[in-house]
Amino acid sequence: MNTDDTGFTREAARQQALVAALWPTDASTTAALEDWCDGRSVTVVHGLQAYRINGVANATRALEGAYPTVRALVGADGFQMLARELWSAHPPVLGDLAQWGGSLAAFLEAHPDLSHWPYLGDCARLDWAVHRCERAADVQWDSASLARLGDTDPQHLQIHLRPGLAVLASRWPVVTIHHAHRGGAAPAALDAARDALLAGVGESALVCRSGWRAPVHRIDDVTATWTQRLLAGDSLASALDALSDGSAVGPFDLAGWLTTAIAAGWLKGIAVTGD
Repeated sequence: MNTDDTGFTREAARQQALVAALWPTDASTTAALEDWCDGRSVTVVHGLQAYRINGVANATRALEGAYPTVRALVGADGFQMLARELWSAHPPVLGDLAQWGGSLAAFLEAHPDLSHWPYLGDCARLDWAVHRCERAADVQWDSASLARLGDTDPQHLQIHLRPGLAVLASRWPVVTIHHAHRGGAAPAALDAARDALLAGVGESALVCRSGWRAPVHRIDDVTATWTQRLLAGDSLASALDALSDGSAVGPFDLAGWLTTAIAAGWLKGIAVTGD
């Protein structure tokens, strides 16, 4: 190993020790850092305190950006408290804080103080789907692949959806709640969300990038089932069979769906699979 490799290894070890010490479980986690500070434990303690305060602040800002609906529902102070709790219970494992926070939905559903807001978990899942979708790869729709529908057995076709596209089927009116808490939403939107919650309305959402944003679309149960089958990798024939076995409610219009999907930019292309 050359000198550069040794320096890289030592720096990696120092960073690992620092990350471990940010969530200490015993004195050994901080003791490992004293070697890097010439044994000056006071320096280690003060430095870690600054790192922890900074880390929580940065994580809270990242989480606020990822979960605007949840923040609006619980309020700024409540959200900051939840962010601190999540930081302690589920610390990030990656350096990019934009990728941290995916566990918030389950965390909210298990939180003893939030049982009177049972819809928060699905609202968080929808926020996270939007967050991830807006960071998905950009692709061009392969319009020429549409011809495969006319010359290939549906059993050997797969409809590929745009990267980041996601579907959430919820027993709560998550789309109505989401739209009611966007910037500039009219007061009537909040009334609609409140009425839908009281009525026990469930909604399915589809999220897909349009430019750099990922709008949320309300879709029916049949379209949700269909899209979930495509996301699972079903062939065209298998996905259609899933809608005809009685598990989905109502008819499905493939031609109509294709027209909507192409216009909305939901599709990547249609691929021919092996035998």
